[in-house]
Amino acid sequence: MRHFSIDHQGRSAPATCLHMKRLALLLATGASALVCAAQEPADALRFSYGVPAGTARQQAIGGAMGSLGGDFSALYGNPAGLGFYRTNDFVITPMFRWSETKGSFLGRTEKESDRKFDVGALGLVFGSPGKVGSLRGVGFSVGFSNTADFRNTILYRGQNNSSSYSQRFIEELGRAGVRDSTAAYLFPYGPSLAINTFWLDPVKDANGQVTGFRSNSPVSTGLLQQQRVESRGGINEAALGIGLNTNDKLFVGATIGIPFLAYNRKATFTEADATTDTSNRFDFAEFRERVQTTGTGLNLKLGIIYKPAEYWRLGLAVHTPTLYKLTDRYHYELTTNTENYEGEWDDFSKDYNDGAEHQFKYMLLTPLKATASASYVLREIEDVTKQRGFLTADVEYVAYNMMRYMPDNDVENSEDTKAYLDYLNRNIRDLYKGAFNVRVGGELKFTTLMVRAGAAWYGNPYKEVNGGTGGRLNLTGGLGYRHRGYFIDLTYVHSMQRDIHTPYRLSDAPYFVAETRRTQGNVALSFGVKF
Repeated sequence: MRHFSIDHQGRSAPATCLHMKRLALLLATGASALVCAAQEPADALRFSYGVPAGTARQQAIGGAMGSLGGDFSALYGNPAGLGFYRTNDFVITPMFRWSETKGSFLGRTEKESDRKFDVGALGLVFGSPGKVGSLRGVGFSVGFSNTADFRNTILYRGQNNSSSYSQRFIEELGRAGVRDSTAAYLFPYGPSLAINTFWLDPVKDANGQVTGFRSNSPVSTGLLQQQRVESRGGINEAALGIGLNTNDKLFVGATIGIPFLAYNRKATFTEADATTDTSNRFDFAEFRERVQTTGTGLNLKLGIIYKPAEYWRLGLAVHTPTLYKLTDRYHYELTTNTENYEGEWDDFSKDYNDGAEHQFKYMLLTPLKATASASYVLREIEDVTKQRGFLTADVEYVAYNMMRYMPDNDVENSEDTKAYLDYLNRNIRDLYKGAFNVRVGGELKFTTLMVRAGAAWYGNPYKEVNGGTGGRLNLTGGLGYRHRGYFIDLTYVHSMQRDIHTPYRLSDAPYFVAETRRTQGNVALSFGVKF
């Protein structure tokens, strides 16, 4: 017999039929609990944190294309650069990436590796020279580019003597104000699974009334904790842009972007008793989650480039926040072994939803980005074939603290859902801040051959997460070849990333973050033709 007079009918999904009947009668209370479990502040950052990934030429100079123009990548950076075009271009950029990620947690370090082949950019640019009043040319571009890559595997483990993953579920029930039998079936993304597998037990007063919940994890004697997260997917953005050239001095442009987001995460958190005691009501618990996020967005990029004097170019670009319309599909599983207390039990979130994965539709607003740029062009003349190179730099500000979750009013806008998303948004404001990114690069041209180099630093987006910080340094270099309307660019990007990963957050007990260090190599090869 389970607590709250809920009977276990077999080793998995205890009393599921009874729970589903009760759940159907409690839509007003249970809807938000069922659907608002897959989102977290880290996802908002993940979907907002991108680096320039267009052509190999752009990547070779650290991504600092904001004031240069004349490259397909202007479509995704500063669309005013399309106004420099006087011919038509077709370009495609295949890429090969590999990475190694080290996760450090409570004094231990583990590592995992990944590799992937992708198409970084594909597009057309149509340039139209001419003279109509002050108008000297128009550039129009349509393209498709990979703007974010989610592929990564993280592994970390260590011994924790301060807290348990299960305390996360206790705090969730406390925030919801639930202290009765509904706790066993209204929270199938975690707390209900923990109750029905005996990871959590109710705490009762002298009158038999439930006053809260307690964990069976023996924190004081130590817990062996391990987290493995496998992420896949990315953001690929279709874009349509135009750039205008006025008097060969002022260039303005705009791009409409439609990003397509696909993200898959498989995570397994394991917590085990660090002792050999078989009478302490706990051996191990394994919490498994599968989350799939898909959707599309809309954004606008505006840019201007000005040539105040010979050799100099100044640029300014503003990227509006992307408004995403997203759908999460998620499934959770929990296995708990309490040894001589109740043995081993399994429970599955889909058993609370007629055997189907849970689904939630919502909106996400990403940060505003603003980039100021400057370039010095060696031998700045109209015939670009006679230019000898350039030096360039971008300074970008990203307002990560303005990320927001919002309800999809066409699907779900209940007060419970709004309250939950407001809770996430408060966490975002507490966790994240605006950050500056700096990109620099240069090119030297030797007739048909070009040599390029660059670097980029992406700043820390975190305010304070138990001392954890994030950042990314890219070191880049490449070669280019131009001859008779054909061009080939080869680039290598060496990326060193520092970030944090939190298996769970607690308000009433200590929790720890894992520090991750990722080394990534990226080879990009652009093929292009003028026509």
